[in-house]
Amino acid sequence: MSTSSSSSGGTADLVMIPLASTAAQMLRVTLSGQSIQIAVRQRSTGLYADFWLANTRLLSGVLCQDRTWLVRDEAIGLPGDFTFADTQGTQDPTYDGLGSRYLLLYRAGWT
Repeated sequence: MSTSSSSSGGTADLVMIPLASTAAQMLRVTLSGQSIQIAVRQRSTGLYADFWLANTRLLSGVLCQDRTWLVRDEAIGLPGDFTFADTQGTQDPTYDGLGSRYLLLYRAGWT
């Protein structure tokens, strides 16, 4: 599923990454022509994500917060960035709302 969002440079396409409402999960998706693996896990201090590109872990233990970019730096090596969006407010994501209330979105490229 794709959605559009306005940014300072115009319209950027955001791709929704399907997540289940489970406390720990791992999935592999193809984004920007690259195989990316994402692990998401709930801990007592919040929801955390890890990212791999072509079986190489590039980021670990990234705290997931509402509308905050998770990668933030092109030098990490991922082809774009990820963010969670709360569809019912501005709460940080928790596992029980993943895929419904809390959406994981991907934006290709770096601006």
